[in-house]
Amino acid sequence: MILKHKRKFSSKQFVIKTATVGLLLNMLASPVSSAVLASEVQTPATTEAGTTGTGTAATNTAVAKIPSIESLGLNVSSAVLIEPTTGEVLLSYNADEALPPASMTKMMTEYLVTEAVNNGQLSWDQTVTIQENAAQQVGSRIFLAQGDQHTVKELYIAMAVGSANDATVALAELVSGSEQQFVTLMNETAQKMGMKTAYFINSTGLDRADMPSKYRPETDRETVMSAMDAAILAKYIVTEHPDFTEFTTIQSYKFRERDAKPMINYNWMLEANKDIANFKAYAYPGLDGLKTGHTTKAGNCFTGTAVRDGMRLISVVMGADSEAHRFTETKKVLDFGFNNFEIKQVVAAKSVIAGNETVPVQKGKNESVPVVTDAGVTFIVPKGTVNPAIETAVAVNDASTLVAPIANATAVGKVTYTYKIEGMEQAQQKTVNLITAEEAEKAGWFKLLMRAIGDFFGDLFTGIKDLF
Repeated sequence: MILKHKRKFSSKQFVIKTATVGLLLNMLASPVSSAVLASEVQTPATTEAGTTGTGTAATNTAVAKIPSIESLGLNVSSAVLIEPTTGEVLLSYNADEALPPASMTKMMTEYLVTEAVNNGQLSWDQTVTIQENAAQQVGSRIFLAQGDQHTVKELYIAMAVGSANDATVALAELVSGSEQQFVTLMNETAQKMGMKTAYFINSTGLDRADMPSKYRPETDRETVMSAMDAAILAKYIVTEHPDFTEFTTIQSYKFRERDAKPMINYNWMLEANKDIANFKAYAYPGLDGLKTGHTTKAGNCFTGTAVRDGMRLISVVMGADSEAHRFTETKKVLDFGFNNFEIKQVVAAKSVIAGNETVPVQKGKNESVPVVTDAGVTFIVPKGTVNPAIETAVAVNDASTLVAPIANATAVGKVTYTYKIEGMEQAQQKTVNLITAEEAEKAGWFKLLMRAIGDFFGDLFTGIKDLF
């Protein structure tokens, strides 16, 4: 005899299930939250190299190696090499040590004067009357006398080309009223830029003892700046003031008609110097700036920048033992960059992220909408790299915000790409928006009702099935 047993479906369970129908209208009226779709959900995504990454842990494999810094045989106190658009540090040698920068200080003055022109505070053809402080400057100068008058542009060229301390102070006083008020602005700007060691006592880079006694600051501190800080400052100049080369590439400039000789640009490495007998041995392809510096305490310093094949690099050397050697050491640093690295687009704009082709949408005609990245991603990679190992992390917005209607190209999340070159301390990282590839239209009330009923009965039948 075969006994058949049947489990009875509890009327209480049925009532509880059925009572849920009363919630359907509420479900239609407000979006349902889901822990699965919470913000900052990170899901694996296949990268260009075919690897999969989650979160921010590096998963790079088979990364090309680069030569060691030691192989360059640098003879300087410190040096650094960066690519300004990514901020990638390609070479670092004592780069965070605060040192006297000499006239590389003037890069901050150049930046702030250009800012003042760009925002309308000054104009290039504005006339400047020279005051006592400027007229009493020593060192590199164009021998301005108190009461002389020159335009902002003339003084700026004298500062950029001839490193003229008197012209520099005249511009600083014009911007802020006094050099010390300008110094306050310099230090505030350095902090905003993220310059960690920089401290300025004047606009020129002169030692405190070489400043006119009447205009020395009360503090007995000196101007200092690390190679990294100089590179950061240069990065702001080349990215925010791309017309800087209008001044930095001037090879010579006659400040006054009566001057016997023109001032000669202290930057021997300008590419245009390849035809100048005295400088052609130092001329460097693509080099178009930026600022030299020298004092007894600082030694010979140079912040250089050059561009090749669409890639601009910024180099800084500090404490070279001669005027010529600051350029030969710079050549070593720049060659290291251009010979070993290139800029590569690793992700194109409007890319689909594997595993994250769509995001869920509440109250839409469709229950999801396709998504793509809104911008391309470019990284510095070792030369010849074909498939850099890029890690991808996707963060979708909170589900409560993903409610139809949603317009085309609406940001619905973030995608963070990470890439680390073997031997480099820091990984490069860039985050772009994840945007809708089309409009997510809102569904009509009837479709929403039918969808909710379908979901309810699907849940109900699943519950009944689980009873047996």
